[in-house]
Amino acid sequence: MRKDVVLSRVPEQEEDRAVSLQNAAAIYDLLSITLGRRGQYVMLSECLERAMKFAFGEFHLWYQLALSMVACGKSAYAVSLLRECVKLRPSDPTVPLMAAKVCIGSLHWLEEAERFAMMVISLGEEAGEFLPKGYLALGLTYSLQATDATLKSKQDELHRKALQTLERAQQLAPGDPQVILYVSLQLALVRQISSAMEQLQEALKVCKDDAHALHLLALLFSAQKHHQHALDVVNMAITEHPENFNLMFTKVKLEQALKGPEEALVTCRQMLRLWQTLYSFSQLGGLEKDGSLGEGLTMKKQSGMHLTLPDAHDADSGSWRASSIAASRLEEAMSELTMPSSVLKQGPMQLWTTLEQIWLQAAELFMEQQHLKEAGFCIQEAAGLFPTSHSVLYMRGRLAEVKGSLEEAKQLYKEALTVNPDGVHIMHSLGLMLSRLGHKSLAQKVLRDAVERQSTCHKAWQGLGEVLQAQGQNEAAVDCFLTALELEASSPVLPFSIIPREL
Repeated sequence: MRKDVVLSRVPEQEEDRAVSLQNAAAIYDLLSITLGRRGQYVMLSECLERAMKFAFGEFHLWYQLALSMVACGKSAYAVSLLRECVKLRPSDPTVPLMAAKVCIGSLHWLEEAERFAMMVISLGEEAGEFLPKGYLALGLTYSLQATDATLKSKQDELHRKALQTLERAQQLAPGDPQVILYVSLQLALVRQISSAMEQLQEALKVCKDDAHALHLLALLFSAQKHHQHALDVVNMAITEHPENFNLMFTKVKLEQALKGPEEALVTCRQMLRLWQTLYSFSQLGGLEKDGSLGEGLTMKKQSGMHLTLPDAHDADSGSWRASSIAASRLEEAMSELTMPSSVLKQGPMQLWTTLEQIWLQAAELFMEQQHLKEAGFCIQEAAGLFPTSHSVLYMRGRLAEVKGSLEEAKQLYKEALTVNPDGVHIMHSLGLMLSRLGHKSLAQKVLRDAVERQSTCHKAWQGLGEVLQAQGQNEAAVDCFLTALELEASSPVLPFSIIPREL
């Protein structure tokens, strides 16, 4: 076939060129089906890139290449290609919708997502069944922008626009469970708990096993202080979705509230075991360019990665006793791998940030039990992954505070805030620490920044009230305490924003 390929653009050869293109497109379609089924998207994208010499002005090949880039995680490149696809076929709503999906998801390019969503909406009735999805994309974009906004007035305005836009999507597609779920989530974000619950019940009638819907139901129950109901829902959801770490983190918080840290640490151990299983699975060719499983099995045997939490009670079951803490250290486990750790880190980054969160969650539970040595070990494990992470710095500050090293704690909180200037929980801890050290005015400023950044954080309002009371501003302090009480009454165990907002 290659000898007969016609690339010349001269008018006399237009018919031959069309035949060449048709043949090439057919072959690349078959290739897409074959490699797509095997999950070999990197190889597919490389093949399709080579096809671009045929593809001047040819929508189908451009779109295939864009989709292959989405599939192999090259999101920014995919959006550039989708922009070209929009120019080639401006009346097709699926193209800007796909671009909006990528921008909202992995890239978090919210202004771009807004533009693509408006393209779909601007098509009006021509967009057909995709018009509600256009409004859904725009509503999610506004909602995410509200979460990112630093001024309360801007947050309120964006939350209002998000709810209006999502309700418009619901009017156009009243039975779409995804739309109903996000209307419910948006209501929850602005603490309209009863309305959110009503909407969610409708979504659950259609998709009773959906992980996000069940997770939101559990958080809404926890906001109403029905913690046992919430835990029952989470356990049911985990049965359906056993690899969902988001659900398991919520389970830990609910167990901590209901049964105490000991029970919650059991779940943390289960999470470490699950992480290890998923990590091993990701090594089964997860880093192979062609996705083959050939060498993965031997790698799994060689890796020897073994993660356990330290055991504060020798009487506990032998399987989880840290008889050799050194054996479970992540750095040592990684050094046993035949591959260099720099290559290892090329695996899914989400997997590594999840491991960091598990260690830090365990550290928090050990601190609650006053097992500071074990807490320190867990923080060290997290620091081995991401030494300058704001979460690690913050937890090191918490540990220093519990040990009574107040100046060290203050310094660590400041460092954490430098890395993550919008961290309300960091501002809250820093504000209280400054107050304890006698810096009342600075403490007040930091806590005012916290409530401005996230006006639904009851702990920040409580802290601000305490600082104002210490300064003799009793009337203002009472207002803060009342606000804190009101917000605490509708506060979930984890923020509603942990539910992913995605198309």
